[in-house]
Amino acid sequence: MSPNDERVPPSMCQILEKRNEDSNSKNRTLAESDDFLVVDESYRSSKAEYVPRVRWPDLIAQIFIHAGGVYGFYLIFTEAKLLTTLWAFATINISGFGITAGAHRLWSHRSYKAKWPLRLLLVFLFTITGQKHVYAWALDHRVHHKYSETDADPHNAKRGFFFAHIGWLFLTPHSDVVLKRKAVDMSDLEVDPIVMWQKRLYIPLFALLTIGFPVAVPCYFWLESLWTSFWVNFNFRFCVTLNIAFFVNSVAHMWGQRPYDKYISSVENMAVSIAALGEGWHNFHHVFPWDYKTGELGDYSFNVTTGFIDAFARIGWAYDRKYVSPAMVRRRANRSGDGSHVWGYGDADIPKEDLQELNLMDKRK
Repeated sequence: MSPNDERVPPSMCQILEKRNEDSNSKNRTLAESDDFLVVDESYRSSKAEYVPRVRWPDLIAQIFIHAGGVYGFYLIFTEAKLLTTLWAFATINISGFGITAGAHRLWSHRSYKAKWPLRLLLVFLFTITGQKHVYAWALDHRVHHKYSETDADPHNAKRGFFFAHIGWLFLTPHSDVVLKRKAVDMSDLEVDPIVMWQKRLYIPLFALLTIGFPVAVPCYFWLESLWTSFWVNFNFRFCVTLNIAFFVNSVAHMWGQRPYDKYISSVENMAVSIAALGEGWHNFHHVFPWDYKTGELGDYSFNVTTGFIDAFARIGWAYDRKYVSPAMVRRRANRSGDGSHVWGYGDADIPKEDLQELNLMDKRK
């Protein structure tokens, strides 16, 4: 072999150039494949064009529920027995604790702990309301709190009253919502056997507890007609329960005071709080989401769910109730509130040592 035929070892620059060429070729191949395009699209956020579309099955379901609810309301005054009407309103209020004390304060925010008999009762009551299973409800609520008033908020109030109230249920979600639902940690619920049992069997449980149980009781015990009981105790009851919950997403993000943080949309609304068993103190709740009372006002007449939790705490079924100290509440109200903060003093729920701390703070001023 002559010296001219000898192969010269490639330099480091040549090696790197070769690697870059191979890498670019591989990337072009991946970019041309359908799988790569799908993966790439999944990471796009609000920069992607969002065009909401109607999910027709969901819209038809809402039309049926609400139109049937109006008809059920008519039957209350024309055909339904008094006990049937009373039963409808009783189930609306009692099952509501499954949302407020269960899906919301316990499972979404972990603001207190509950032993299995109370968790089983709460999942039973929550299923009667028909608002998906606990896992799905808590997932959307955690996304709502973490990304409130952004495109990732499932019922973003900045998109208007109608969207926040009901439109989000039958319009395709923003791509940011889809991404953030995948990112939220739900491991605590995934190890709760009662939550996962309800998730796994939700369809038959919905048929049994959302439809069958409320409708069957009037028919069996006081011989109400199946027709009347269905429209009153399924459609009317279901419609009222849904809209009370929807008011928290819409009204309680628009009309009221902001004593703790005037820079966010959530407000204190007494009417919503009465209807929703204490969930209308929403400015407080978004500032202090870990407080099991979801409000500073301690009177049970305006926060029935707090009384419900406290009652079960007395028998040991509820425990480790978290709450914000009045001193912290006062500091936050002074720093960022709209000046409407008037509650706190004279509240029987406030420990004496916290009242003493508040008095010292005022004297230092």
